[in-house]
Amino acid sequence: MARGNQRELSRQKNLKKTQDSGKGKRKDDNLSAAQRKQRDSEIMQQKQKAANERKSEPEASK
Repeated sequence: MARGNQRELSRQKNLKKTQDSGKGKRKDDNLSAAQRKQRDSEIMQQKQKAANERKSEPEASK
């Protein structure tokens, strides 16, 4: 049963890895939910506009 210790060490390592990856995912930007929603909406509109412009460029060059 030499493998039992290896499994336990692997579990501990994986647990630590998953806890560390969760840190810093969302910055504390001191915005309310409504403000964050508004900001994200504006960002998505800009991205959509840029995507539409890229999509229409090849058609214009034909």
